[in-house]
Formats: sequence, structure tokens, C-alpha cells
Amino acid sequence: MLSIDPSSARLWSRIGSRGMYGQAILDLAENRPDLMVLSADLGNSSGLDRFSKSFPDQFVNVGIAEQNLVGVAAGLAKEGYTVFASSFAPFITMRASEQVRMNLGYMQLNVKTVGIGSGVAMGFLGNSHFGIEDAAVMRAIPGMTVVTPADCGEIVKVINAAADHVGPMYIRLTGGPNNPIVYSEEYEFILGKAIQLREGSDIAIIANGSMVARSLSCADLLEKEQVSVSVFNFHTIKPLDFDVLSIIATKYRKVVIVEEHSVVGGLGSAIAEHWIAYETPPQVRILGLPDYFGKTGEYEFLLERYGLTSSGIARSIREFL
Repeated sequence: MLSIDPSSARLWSRIGSRGMYGQAILDLAENRPDLMVLSADLGNSSGLDRFSKSFPDQFVNVGIAEQNLVGVAAGLAKEGYTVFASSFAPFITMRASEQVRMNLGYMQLNVKTVGIGSGVAMGFLGNSHFGIEDAAVMRAIPGMTVVTPADCGEIVKVINAAADHVGPMYIRLTGGPNNPIVYSEEYEFILGKAIQLREGSDIAIIANGSMVARSLSCADLLEKEQVSVSVFNFHTIKPLDFDVLSIIATKYRKVVIVEEHSVVGGLGSAIAEHWIAYETPPQVRILGLPDYFGKTGEYEFLLERYGLTSSGIARSIREFL
């Protein structure tokens, strides 16, 4: 089984999220004859090239047909297989949304859908390939677990946890090659349980996916200005960790939620929906992708444009404070 240490964390960081998904699936297959892995003609883009050659009987390429992808995955799940099915984030969540809703949500079949290149990681491919609404769509489906790993090490944790979890799941992969490292040592990962990465007293940052590492760097910047920041990794958007949210609401009067997703319907919206029932909820600022179709460009350029770099997040927090 793959394990996290400083050396592996550096190597995996260079591979990036899509390549790491393929590595994690390849490692998982060694001891899982019940595993079936499907792709919508994106085996190489999904990091599954080695897997398809090593386990050809456990790999199916359905072609560029995401609705069929979900239908085939559902049929295999009905036969007792643990199924992972991947495509670009907007295609698997929206082009196939009815199939996901009925075959996975309604029928509660054991399929793990994987959205690759979510957020704006697809850069110059533009809005047709950006995953800016995918978490909103998937978390609205009853019975669907939605997870966004923070770095390549956490992708390994998520894939292993997903294989043992019975029921439908959406795994949202953000970031590209040279993913910033969050975890360089082994740690306990539990679906639905948030992780506090940094302790502070002035303000709390709640983040997931690609924004966790950038939130930690932001906290370092603000620490130099005598602003003490807590950072929480809410890798699971659904179900949310309500216990930790209750602690945060009690301890902090101001909270910033950071995500590489539309400010509509994602992690920030999910948390706000929960806190609205509190008598005195904290003040919340949601930092994410704006509610419009934006420009194309290099990944880091787009994060800078939308204020989702460590310095951009710090600037928003200064204004909030």
C-alpha cells in the first residue's frame, strides 16, 4: 500500500492530481479483484494508462459517452463490483447528471465518480472543461458523498476510503502538476471528519482541495503581521463535519471559506446553510470562483485573477478584519 513520507510527497506533487489518481488506483487493484475502472476515452488524461495495461480485464473505455459511462458503471455495480468511473468534471457531473441522479443517487449503487481537472485546472481548454459547478450539482443528489482531497497524498487516502465505502461518491480532483504539498507524513483520514491543520485565535480559514495548501501559506503571511489564523481541511463536503463546525462557530467570530469552485453551491454554501440555523452564527466570507464564465489562461494566472493565491486570500482576510 502507498504510504506518505517526505520523499513520496515530493514525487507525487510533481505527478499532480490526475497522475496520482492513476497511481492510487493501480496500487488499489493489487488486492481488489472486485475493482472495475471505467473511463470516457480519457485513460491517459486520467492517469490510467499503466492500470489499463496491467489490469486489462478490470478496465473499460466506453468512449466519449459519459451517460453510457454511468450506465455501464451502474450495471457493473449491480453485479457486485466496486466501480470507479472518471471523466472531466463538468462532463461526468452535468452531461450525465440524470444518470448519476437515478442510477447512483436513487438506486444507491456502489459507484465512485471521479471528476478530473476540476476548478480551473484545465486552463486553456476553457469553460467547457472547467469544473465550477460540479460540487453544487453532486451534493444536491440525495445519498451522494462528495469529497475533495487537499493534495496528492490525500488522493491516496480518498481512493482507499472510497473503495471501502459502500454507496455512491463523487471525488473532485483539483490542481495540476506540481501540486503543493499539504501532508508529508502519514495521518488518519476519515470520510466526513474535518482536519485542523493549524491553530490560531483571530480568524479561521476553512478550505478544501487545492485551496488548503494556499490557505496554509496565507496563514504564514498573516502570522508575520500578528494575525493568528486557524486552518481546517474540510475534505468532505457531504456529509459535513457538523461537530467541528459547531466548535468553529463557538470559537471564532469571523470565518473565511476558500474553495476552487463557484461561490454558489459549493463548500461555502453548504456551511452557510448549516450555520444559518444558529442563533449567533459567525460572520462568513466565501472566497471562490465568481458567478460568471471567466477567461481562459494558465492555471496560476487564473487563480491570481480570482484572488485564490495565498497573497490574494491574505488580502481578502485583511479587508474582512
